[in-house]
Parts: sequence; C-alpha cells; structure tokens
Amino acid sequence: MLESTLILMAIVVLLALSFDFINGFHDTANSIATSVSTKALPPRIAIILAAFMNFFGAMVFTGVAKTIGGGIADPLELNHGMYIVTAALISGITWNLITWYYGIPSSSSHALIGSLTGAVIAAAGFNAVNYKGFFTIVEGLILSPIIAFSVGFLVMSLIRFIFKNTHPAKLNRRFRLLQIFTAAWQAFSHGTNDAQKSMGIITFALVAGGIQSDLEVPLWVKCSCALAMALGTSVGGWKIIKTVGTKIIKLEPSNGFAADFSSALIIIMATFFKLPVSTTHVISSSIMGVGSAKRVSAVKWGTAEKMVMAWIITLPITIIFSGLIYWVMSSTLNLS
Repeated sequence: MLESTLILMAIVVLLALSFDFINGFHDTANSIATSVSTKALPPRIAIILAAFMNFFGAMVFTGVAKTIGGGIADPLELNHGMYIVTAALISGITWNLITWYYGIPSSSSHALIGSLTGAVIAAAGFNAVNYKGFFTIVEGLILSPIIAFSVGFLVMSLIRFIFKNTHPAKLNRRFRLLQIFTAAWQAFSHGTNDAQKSMGIITFALVAGGIQSDLEVPLWVKCSCALAMALGTSVGGWKIIKTVGTKIIKLEPSNGFAADFSSALIIIMATFFKLPVSTTHVISSSIMGVGSAKRVSAVKWGTAEKMVMAWIITLPITIIFSGLIYWVMSSTLNLS
C-alpha cells in the first residue's frame, strides 16, 4: 500500500513539474514579450534574466500555494485525492500545450483551477467543492485583468503627460533602459504567483495521500517547482511572445515600460493577498490599457477578442476535460 502511494506520488510530482516547466515557456514568454519586442533586451539575455528572476520569485512566497492547496477542496476529505490531482494535471498540461501550439496566450491558472475543480466534482460530487474558496479565486481572476487595463491606461496617460515635450528618440532611449528593470520585476512577480500553483497542487496531493497533515509547502517542493519553471523559461515561447509583443499594439519602449510596470504591480499585489491570478490576463490587459491611452484604434481588437474567447472557454473546457479523464481513470482502475 505504501509502495503504491509513493509511486503515485512520484507520478503526481513529475506531472506537476511538467506543468510548471510548460508554464515556464508558455506564460513566462508573456513577461518578457514587451522588452524583446521593443529591443530593450536581446532575446537570449531576456530569457536568462527571466529564468533567474522567476526562480528567485518562486522561492520567496507560499501564500498562493496554500490557497490552491485548500481553496478549491479539502484534501483531507477526499478519497483518491492523488488520482484527482493526476487527472487535473493531465488536463491542464494538455490544454496548455494545445494553446501554446496555436500561439494563443490562454491562462495556465484557469487551466489548473478548472482542471482541479472538474476532477474533484467527478470524484466526489458537486458538494465536495469549496465554493467560497472557488469563487474567491475566480473573482480574482476576473477582476485582475480589469484592474490591469485601468492601471495600464493611467500609467501610460501619466507618461504621455509628463514627457509630452520630450523628443521621441530621447524618450525611447530612457524607457528602453528602464524596461530592463521592469522586465526583471515582471519575471520576479510571475515567479511569486505562477510557480506557487504547482507547489499548491503537489502539497494538495501530499495531504490527500496522507504523507503530510497540513498545507505547509515543503522546501523540496519549493525548490523543484522554482527550478522547473526556470528551466521552462530558458526554453522560451516565441509564438506567445509574437502574439503578446506584436499583435495587440505596436509597442514602443515607453509603452512596454508602462505595460510591464502595471502588470507586475498587479501580480505582486495579488501574491500579497494570496490570490492566484493569470499572468497572461494581467499582462495582455495592461498592454491593451496602454494602447488605449494612446488611442483606442491603436489596439488590435481582433487579436484581443481571440484572447478573451480563449480565457472564457478555458475554465469550462478544463472542468469537463479533467472530469472525463478522472472518469476514465476511475473506470479503468475500479476506483470507488
């Protein structure tokens, strides 16, 4: 019994780290897209910087991990908790790979939260879901891009007002330098929030499997998730960079700075409140806000519409998909 539990736990950890690795090249591409697109940083340097700062950010906080680990369902009250996590991770990884292949900057957060919810429902019914925690998480996911759009609009408007008499070439030189720092902060904030989601899901499995009794994140989980995300970042995600960096608005260094500053601020605030947010949502929305501050027509709303559609469909698709995966696993393995 102990041997089978440890084998299943090893599978869960491998899947969670795979999710984190994919998240690294899927979502972290968003965090360096603006600095690469404005040529503030060469792609290779941007990726190295992002990998290092993601690792550092992932090691600093654990509040979001605890929210993921206990916010959607209580792992102590679930039978076959590790199978639930396995189904959720397979669902989340599959959706991330599909959206990455087509260059759609969808949300890894939505995918993971939807997948965990769907697997819990399939295993233990609708009553097993902690709806207060679930809707608190979803509320954060919905409000964060709206706030990011607003902050991006305000920051860009302020920059335009302060530097209205500055020569464009001189302005670009200044903000291209500042973008190096905002790109680093952006990657750090991404690590503080996104890496914790995999930490939370592994901790959920550890509690569900009876390996530990609380949602405290072990050091080995923090280190392995941080490393997996950093390695994923080093691979890069050029399809996502192209979409975020060029297909929403035509970015200049001042725009990139405003977008990076705004989105990093929102993400780090969410981390302090222990709320998982979608870095994809936040970054893309801040870019739209920045573009709207220049002029509404500067935003390529067709691309934005496709992104919003991907965001909307991710939760229901992953809820259904993970539920089906758990059902297949349950039928095959005769879980009861």
